[in-house]
Amino acid sequence: MAACDRGPEDEAQTAGIKEDALAQVDEDYFRDMDDGVSLNPDEVKGRNMWLVWTGGNDRFWDGMTKPTLGGFDLLKIVAPPPGSPDARPTRWKVMGLVNEPCFSTSSKPDRYGLWLDTRDPACPPDPFANAKKYPGVKIGARGTTVPVGSYFGEPSGILGLRLFPNPDFDEKAKAAWSAEKYYNEPRYYNNPKLVRPYRVGMSCGFCHVGPSPTRPPADPEKPTYANLNSTVGAQYMWVNRLFMWKADPTNYMYQLVSTYRPGAMDTSLVSTDNINNPRTMNAVYLLRDRLEVGRSIGREKLAGGGRNNAQFNDILKSGPLTRYFEKPDTVWTPHVLKDGSDSVGALGALNRVYLNIGLFSEEWLRHFNPVVGGKIISPIEIETARRNSSYWRATEKGTPLTAMFFLKAARPDPLANAPGGAAYLKASPQVLQRGARAFAETCARCHSSKQPQAPANATLTDAIGTDYVSRFQSWWRWTQTENFKGQMRAIVARPDFRQGNYFSSDVRVPVTLLRTNLCSTLATNALRGNIWDNFSSESYKTLPSVGTVAYQDPFTGEAKPYRMPGGGRGYTRVPSLVSLWSTAPFLLNNTVGTFNGDPSVAGRMAAFDDGIVKMLWPERRERDTMVPGAWGTIDRTSARSYLYVPSAFLPDAPGPFDEEARKALKSLENAGGDIELGPIPKGMPVNLLASLQPLAESRDPAVVARHYRDLIVLLARLKKSLLTAPRGADDAALREHFAPLRSQLLGLNKCPDFVVNRGHYFGTAQFNQHQFTRDERAYGTEPVLTDEDKRALVEYLKTL
Repeated sequence: MAACDRGPEDEAQTAGIKEDALAQVDEDYFRDMDDGVSLNPDEVKGRNMWLVWTGGNDRFWDGMTKPTLGGFDLLKIVAPPPGSPDARPTRWKVMGLVNEPCFSTSSKPDRYGLWLDTRDPACPPDPFANAKKYPGVKIGARGTTVPVGSYFGEPSGILGLRLFPNPDFDEKAKAAWSAEKYYNEPRYYNNPKLVRPYRVGMSCGFCHVGPSPTRPPADPEKPTYANLNSTVGAQYMWVNRLFMWKADPTNYMYQLVSTYRPGAMDTSLVSTDNINNPRTMNAVYLLRDRLEVGRSIGREKLAGGGRNNAQFNDILKSGPLTRYFEKPDTVWTPHVLKDGSDSVGALGALNRVYLNIGLFSEEWLRHFNPVVGGKIISPIEIETARRNSSYWRATEKGTPLTAMFFLKAARPDPLANAPGGAAYLKASPQVLQRGARAFAETCARCHSSKQPQAPANATLTDAIGTDYVSRFQSWWRWTQTENFKGQMRAIVARPDFRQGNYFSSDVRVPVTLLRTNLCSTLATNALRGNIWDNFSSESYKTLPSVGTVAYQDPFTGEAKPYRMPGGGRGYTRVPSLVSLWSTAPFLLNNTVGTFNGDPSVAGRMAAFDDGIVKMLWPERRERDTMVPGAWGTIDRTSARSYLYVPSAFLPDAPGPFDEEARKALKSLENAGGDIELGPIPKGMPVNLLASLQPLAESRDPAVVARHYRDLIVLLARLKKSLLTAPRGADDAALREHFAPLRSQLLGLNKCPDFVVNRGHYFGTAQFNQHQFTRDERAYGTEPVLTDEDKRALVEYLKTL
């Protein structure tokens, strides 16, 4: 029994492989990337880890086909059938995925009948695929019906996705395998017992590599390594097409992922917090300067499992990187996640990412019900990972190398350095001076890491904790004074202002001030006792409520109050404006501005021009046409659809049901025993169902059971109402069948704010108009920039 309590081991540890046998390597294969930056061997290892290390997560991604009924299948992404629009010739245009150089479209299938990209024989071999030099994990059928392979896998033709032999592909699976059926017969490829010959692993680079803004490819379908950058973020990736390889608008899951705009995804989709919350995939710039911002205002305390996070001091005995941790429990930390919850130090943030993309899934998946949710979540503990996962220990050894790579290579991409960039930088010195003044007075308090020294009664140094909101408000009031603005103007006017400026204060901004969509700030995964408990600080967990904020009722248009909970929620960390010209569309979910899919300088500037105008003139943003006086756009279903939940992925009920609840649950089942809800009419807000909260946050079993019971009964009532609609009823009539229940659905919604492109109204009249609650009015009014000021500010922002 004691042995059982230790939890499962990962595949590598089960096979007797220690972390030293899974080391990062200094093959300088990607030397042409990242503007050809010169790297030392350790920095090379760090880049390689970022681009090819998957840490055994091929096991996880292979299993993800099951809860999605085959809708998600990475093997079909790397090996689409002939003629598919997802194939290599149009992969960038359709999927926004980076075609790996040295590959071409295959003229014939491989030995398993799969249409994988073919490596160009003129190119040198991929060094990481060398199974003799880097022998993989020999388990199951590896070494018999399939090779053992390398622990880095083989290149797939898509940068960031690596192929591994499937250890479950034994003789029985081999006999049952049919590539023709896999491509063409849903009954075959949706079978949860299907074993594919390959598993596909994912590196961090998959979501962060993109075309270089300053060395863009002539043809984005055919980049060279010199055209690629490791850290700009996959801002062109169509994540919805990745998660649903075959578009099916009648599947509500398709409707959900269609809310992910290119370059944005919900990173809590798997370890779900039951909030549909797509956010942009970050660029990584100026890590050294970002760390210094953390040193200035990012002092946080660790407790419990958070103390187990690796720190630079564990590896380095001296030097600048040892300044960000003080034993036993103090860190000075920047933040990567939008809500600023990753607050345990830079290495802890890096290591957590590998868990979130599937490392040690043997343990991770025990703590939640993937995608569907409904199971009480518990923290994955670093202590357990260190004990039972060779992949985790190898990752902890490697991420300091990746940090070293970032320190060297994560450099800005100035428009002036881009081909033809000078043509967009023709503003006169007078216009730039005017823009700099607007920036200093309106933007720099949040979007500059160079700040005036705040007075003692208005400083944010050491402010993270229970009194954070009052201290933030004191600081904000000071930034509204001429004392602050005069000093800031002088700082902005300095010749070296841009040098080493991260163009973010990395401050956690209350949503009562920011007034963006609430869902990001309501994320729960890093709260005390939740899945990422070990990766958030005690300081984060004790943050106070920001107060009451307004949201718009998605049916009546009425402004309604919402009391934000405390304990970490309610905040957004300030994004960097480094290389802003290259990163449109804008806002934390890429909802402001038109996406054009063009990574050329002209394409990026067209997106910038459209997005920045809508940021500074918010009245030009998209508006929903079905809500009176809409504050912005609402993501709605594009077709009539049905919500399916496979019976195998239904969580156990958290308590006994009464007769009404038992009948309700039974009524939700279809003939196959799976949950089926619909028809859901075209034009419904996607998040009305996508963000329903299946579990109460209480730890009281009676409260949890009652909440779950009420949700089941409500959904059964909704299904009955939809099924009693007249035959041939149109979508408008079906929406009326939602009407009697919509207030109850909103009441059980974890984030009732459905307007996705609102907020960040600084410098505009809408900042002073969107003040519906006392806590929003607490930040006062702001001067409104003139149109001429705004146009000058746009010219200045191009230079960052």
